[in-house]
Amino acid sequence: MEFEEESAVLVNMADMALLFGRILLSLLFLEEGIELASNFDNALEVMAKLGVPAPIAIATIVLQLGAGLAIALGLMTRLAAFGLGLFCLLTAMLFHTNFASHNELLHFEKDLAISGGMFALIVAGAGKLSLDMLIRRHWNTRLVA
Repeated sequence: MEFEEESAVLVNMADMALLFGRILLSLLFLEEGIELASNFDNALEVMAKLGVPAPIAIATIVLQLGAGLAIALGLMTRLAAFGLGLFCLLTAMLFHTNFASHNELLHFEKDLAISGGMFALIVAGAGKLSLDMLIRRHWNTRLVA
């Protein structure tokens, strides 16, 4: 009986950790997406100077906002994490390769670390405290009834 109680606590702690991890991972993308969308013309201009065409700049904003929100809510979490994980890998390899600059090296490493977090989230999933789980439970009860 004691083991079952400890096991239940561990599951709850794991789900809480996944929730907090999802929120922390999503904040960066939501904040940046809101900032870019709020200053849309300036964002397009800055990205154009970096060689990023407008359609890709717009897709970047949509990805950051959509996938960031999806991860925070735990909705289509694995797909959103895959998109943002790939985005971070590409950002690191395309924009932060001047390793002579300590700042650029740090950005490169941070992008890789965030990508690693996203890929771990793909494996772990959103946990019980998520819309993914709520939807799954809803459909399971409908199928049983």
